[in-house]
Amino acid sequence: MPDTVLDGARCGTATLRAVSSRGESARRSGEPRRDALLTARFGAGPGALVMVALASGVSGVGGAEGAQRAARELCEWIGGAVGRSHARLINDLRTGNRGALKSGLQRLTDRGLGRLRARAAELGVDPAEYTAALRCLLLPADPACRTRVFFGAGDGGVFRLRAGAWQDLEPSGPEQDTVGGPVVGFGGTKPPTPQTAEAPATMSFGIATPGTGPAPGPGPAPVPAAAPFRFRASVARSGDVLLMCGGGLAGPLRGRPELAGHLAERWAQGEPPGLAAFLADTRTRVNGYAGYADDRTAAAVWEA
Repeated sequence: MPDTVLDGARCGTATLRAVSSRGESARRSGEPRRDALLTARFGAGPGALVMVALASGVSGVGGAEGAQRAARELCEWIGGAVGRSHARLINDLRTGNRGALKSGLQRLTDRGLGRLRARAAELGVDPAEYTAALRCLLLPADPACRTRVFFGAGDGGVFRLRAGAWQDLEPSGPEQDTVGGPVVGFGGTKPPTPQTAEAPATMSFGIATPGTGPAPGPGPAPVPAAAPFRFRASVARSGDVLLMCGGGLAGPLRGRPELAGHLAERWAQGEPPGLAAFLADTRTRVNGYAGYADDRTAAAVWEA
């Protein structure tokens, strides 16, 4: 189990940086990371889709190793499902089929968490001890499509750095659909396509659409997430920095203005940092903050 994983890529008009690093407390105790990170590219050329999934396991069965295993299983299953349907996802992103995107991705999230519940039953443990918080980013490679979609459930956060100031795109509370205000929409002037009863399913995740019969193939039925489902569709502007992160970084970003100010100063320079610099930035210590020693897992997108 590596202490730290790093990745980066150019994708259309965007530059991606992603990291998952073991926290200081886990290092001191000799435990592995509880967080998992998966980056994947499906397809080629302007029809490609980049996906980043990050998950944070809870301290349950098997301690840190069990938490990391649950987080990794969730990321891998989500990645496989997105990969099988990336062409349809790209089409929905281009046409602004927001309703279909949200409903399909929510079913996908519920199914992934349901698989962890089934695994907990096999292990004979409480499902609450074998689960993970999830955050995912979908980033189209088509330069003409500036839509970025985030979804997931559980602890974590989505932030945007614009004009030198951070905006929290995922407010606290029970609100499930965090879409609102001027960030919502899809590229160009074409309005989002409304979802109708005749519209086909967004993605062939192997999950039945209501009224169409049972889901094909084996696998547990979708189980609604214990935490609210989060969905955000945002249109990128030149100069934006979008940040998706687990609770180990979202907590201090919300609670310590000095960290938010430090990262804003570092990342608002125009040029994305290199991988080593991005790792150092995300590991910035926050004195006096109880959660500074947690795993730090994040993906950031610089918009050209």
